[in-house]
Amino acid sequence: MTEFEGHDTGRVLQPLLGCSSNASNTNGLSTAPAIPDTTSMAARRSRRRSTCAEESFAQWMSDNQIGFSFNLLALLCLAHLIPRARPYTTKFLTLSYHDPTSGKYRNGIDDVYLIASFIVLFTWLRAGVMKYILAPFAKLCGVHKENNMIRFSEQSWLLCYYAVFWTMGMYIYITSDYWLNMKELWTNWPQRELDGLAKFYILGQWAFWLQQIIVINMEKRRKDYWQTLSHHLVTCCLIYACYAYHQTRVGNVILVTMDFIDIVLPLAKCLKYLGFKTLCDVMFGVFLVSWIATRHVFYSIVCWSIFADIPEIIGETCWKGSSSTLQGPLPTPEGYRYLLEPFLDSKGIVCFGQVPKWSFLTPLLLLQCMNCIWLVMIARVALKVLRKEGAEDSRSDDEGGKDDEFAVEDDCSSTEELLPEKIGSTSFEPPFDGKDEVLALINGRHSPKKGSNGRVKNT
Repeated sequence: MTEFEGHDTGRVLQPLLGCSSNASNTNGLSTAPAIPDTTSMAARRSRRRSTCAEESFAQWMSDNQIGFSFNLLALLCLAHLIPRARPYTTKFLTLSYHDPTSGKYRNGIDDVYLIASFIVLFTWLRAGVMKYILAPFAKLCGVHKENNMIRFSEQSWLLCYYAVFWTMGMYIYITSDYWLNMKELWTNWPQRELDGLAKFYILGQWAFWLQQIIVINMEKRRKDYWQTLSHHLVTCCLIYACYAYHQTRVGNVILVTMDFIDIVLPLAKCLKYLGFKTLCDVMFGVFLVSWIATRHVFYSIVCWSIFADIPEIIGETCWKGSSSTLQGPLPTPEGYRYLLEPFLDSKGIVCFGQVPKWSFLTPLLLLQCMNCIWLVMIARVALKVLRKEGAEDSRSDDEGGKDDEFAVEDDCSSTEELLPEKIGSTSFEPPFDGKDEVLALINGRHSPKKGSNGRVKNT
């Protein structure tokens, strides 16, 4: 008697032979083929088609962003040459709401046109500079791997952007009345008008972060995709809120505080891709110290000023009207609808108090929590540097980990297996699935030997 007699061999072999437990012969072995679950298969195919459509659109946007953006900008410039179209196209090319009397600018809904132009311009500049300047420069410096060349170009572009806008922001900060004076951030509020450079800076930063949301959805996802997306969304909302509530002074301070790191980190990564490992490790040390000083010390000081100084200096107060016809202080209206009015009417009522204060402070503290998560990742890299392993980004190029190897079925490339020419190909050879090994055990033989390709060798 074999070792399998007295057992339900049909049940044992069912998962390997693909048989149905409802149709079996007199020996207990199932003979009828399993009926596929068409509902689940259709659902998987539907999800796969949806995922592939999204990836295809993202890939199309990535491949055509230079031409698409350039054509939009060219059409806008050509339309601007037409006198009848100029009142409309001017909104896309210049700052709106200029006051000839004061020489300053107020905010308003027409600012969205210039923001849209900035987004298209940043998309064109990023793709064009990366492809035609930074990638050839990387190759000239000895970076030949395609993935490293792409990463070097991305980090170099960020380095260029932040070097320009951080310098601009620092110039605004150093020449302001609130330079190293937190209480001055809240005096004479609300300041309904901005000078041209300050407005250009805020709108440019806002457009850049909106464009970054587009970028992270066009490229391969990293492990920290959701943290990064959340960070970008919160940043965009905060910039919009500080602009609408005339708190651009504190917005300027927070941006220059956060942006300094975004100069040091891309520089360290560029040195890594260029092969300057020692310099990379040194810059990583500078980055670590700068991160703690700016994003955990100085940033916390700003948050504390929002918590402690606003009630003392601004208090519970409301104002209404333009800069020249400002009325106030006024009592706070009932309800919460008044909180939305600064977003809808730049001359409408604008109030500050406990509710607006916490509406600003809560997302700022949320950003601090994200910074703490990233600090843990930085600490891991620091340990590698101390162990002489070198500074490496703890994130991967994709979002998945071990589970990815089990998700091949949902990948767009797996649809090739469904093509008729693939199914009927004579070169197709199914992989070893364990059937021969179990049948050998039933017949009293040892497990068959397998070749390097996973197939059973004939003995």
